[in-house]
Amino acid sequence: MRTGLSAHHHQSATRSIGARERIDRTAYELFSRHGIRAVGIDTVVARAGVAKMTLYRHYPSKDELAVAFLRRREELWTRSWLQQDVERRGRTPRAKLLAIFDVFDKWFRRSDFEGCSFVKALLEHGVRGHRVRIAAVRHLDTIRTFVKRLAEEARMRDPDGFARQWQMLMAGCIVAAHAGDREAAKRAKKAGRLLLAAGGRTGRRK
Repeated sequence: MRTGLSAHHHQSATRSIGARERIDRTAYELFSRHGIRAVGIDTVVARAGVAKMTLYRHYPSKDELAVAFLRRREELWTRSWLQQDVERRGRTPRAKLLAIFDVFDKWFRRSDFEGCSFVKALLEHGVRGHRVRIAAVRHLDTIRTFVKRLAEEARMRDPDGFARQWQMLMAGCIVAAHAGDREAAKRAKKAGRLLLAAGGRTGRRK
């Protein structure tokens, strides 16, 4: 009896994990491509091939699903792709900062270039206390923290201020690329060189 019950629970857990993964992957694909507001729950469940109640069992609201999507986006886009690629391309902190735009250039030229999900979520959710907006701001902060660390390693005079300016360049060139400028990353890299030169350094040059 206990063995049969355990097997039943194991099978249920397996089905549950499979359904959740399908929901997560489907939401990631749809939200990345179209934004959060434009995609309804009905579309997610139809694409994922799950019942609506199954989705709500894992994510009681669309906001819960959106926050989970942004968390997954940070894991896959920010950490596993952007940061790792930048670290691999650049040998010095300064080179790594500029390498961000080399990574972006390759991204912008892909046929499935989808823009920045964090900025999209921020613009879609205008109410300051909205949990999706708060999550988007937090994930943008994660990117800036990465840039700030590189600025500190490069011994820039004001690492926080520099990181905020650098992130403006990053966000701006993503928007420009989204509007059709395939050279946006190359233009941003040129501006980045000027910003690096103007930013000043303290102590030993790196």
